[in-house]
Amino acid sequence: MDRETLKQQVCAAIDRQGERIVALGEAIMDDPELGFKEVRTARRVAEVFAELGLPFEEGLALTGVKALYQGRRPGPTVALMGELDALVVPGHPRAHPQTGAAHACGHNAQIAGVLGAALGLATAGAARHLDGQIAFMAVPAEEYVEIDYRVGLVREGKTRFLGGKAELLERGHFGDVDLALMIHSGCAEQLDGAAGVASSSNGFLGKTARFIGRASHAGMAPEQGINALKAAQLALTAIDAQRETFRDQDCVRVHPILTKGGDLVNIVPAEARLETYVRARTSEAMLDAAAKVDRALKGAALVLGCQVEIQTLPGYLPLRNDPLLAQLFRENAVQLFGSGACRDLPHSGGSTDAGDLSQVMPVLHPVMKGASGAAHSTQWHIADPEAGYLAPAKALAMMAIDLLWDGAEQARRVVGEHRPSLSVEEYLRQQQAIFNTEFFDAEERD
Repeated sequence: MDRETLKQQVCAAIDRQGERIVALGEAIMDDPELGFKEVRTARRVAEVFAELGLPFEEGLALTGVKALYQGRRPGPTVALMGELDALVVPGHPRAHPQTGAAHACGHNAQIAGVLGAALGLATAGAARHLDGQIAFMAVPAEEYVEIDYRVGLVREGKTRFLGGKAELLERGHFGDVDLALMIHSGCAEQLDGAAGVASSSNGFLGKTARFIGRASHAGMAPEQGINALKAAQLALTAIDAQRETFRDQDCVRVHPILTKGGDLVNIVPAEARLETYVRARTSEAMLDAAAKVDRALKGAALVLGCQVEIQTLPGYLPLRNDPLLAQLFRENAVQLFGSGACRDLPHSGGSTDAGDLSQVMPVLHPVMKGASGAAHSTQWHIADPEAGYLAPAKALAMMAIDLLWDGAEQARRVVGEHRPSLSVEEYLRQQQAIFNTEFFDAEERD
């Protein structure tokens, strides 16, 4: 058995399981769950692992699932990852009727891809030819949403972080993993090709702001109130005024939303709330932009004479795609789609908690076609099941074979040449230190 023959056999096994893999992806699409609540999706994953006879753990970081596929000899561990959670997109035609959750970013395809890779590798008996092991990981809570809910989990001691991969790192579930791979779904019209790899993407901090004013009758005595909503509106304007101070090369993105604007229309709003991300290409640019946002929030409170409580939360670190893994992906994309199929993409303004992993180990987070509609929109869906569900399963399996073939020479080279930015311990300390709540009172300034 040579390596290319094994890859062909595994891909053929994935094709034989094709209808089932597509059905899994579509079933998850029709049953979306939000982060740290993905109980039904996790159960589907566990059922496949149990059927394949793979030893697995579940309930990791509340809902994560991890199975191990052992090769013929000990060696490095390659993680193949997919994300369990959905977004809140109430207008999506396949949104959950109660929660508004919808798979408008492709995590259903990620899970189908990981399960497809597991089905292909296991049924083809690939372990007899590989050195090391593969960790199939279904990871919770990548989408950084429902911030108040997640802060509540932290306060209750149920989690330490607001994102799934950070929580898994905290709990040691990546302790045996040497390098990690995952594939994001994309649209062919946006990719200008079948697949693409960007060298990097933005990181971000999370912020919430609660403006506290004073209620009064909005018609008879507005002068006796302090309008918290006006302070929030002024803060939004002040944040906008900072945009020209952000350097183009830092790719700064600040996009606040107003989550509360008062209680009743005939009462001067005594409380208003904002949420925002502060994204940037580097940690330094992110911290600089965050300081300007804080200044805008405090300035608005000072002008209106109210109070503001600013909560800063650890988000995700910038993504660093490993260059050796990226080259391996390009080579396999050519095998799947033909010459010129994989494009080099520019730095992305989006963020992922794969960025956190990429600071402590070699990681690859490329994108492959198959979807249609803008990400996070009501139009997003997998339009091409073979490209959206089966091709990622094949690419993950093919890369795992390449990495663990012949004494896991490729995996050992990737790990040996990679220079992590942080140790896991340094990463955890750094992220924990970001948690901060600051209370600013305009009256005390007087």
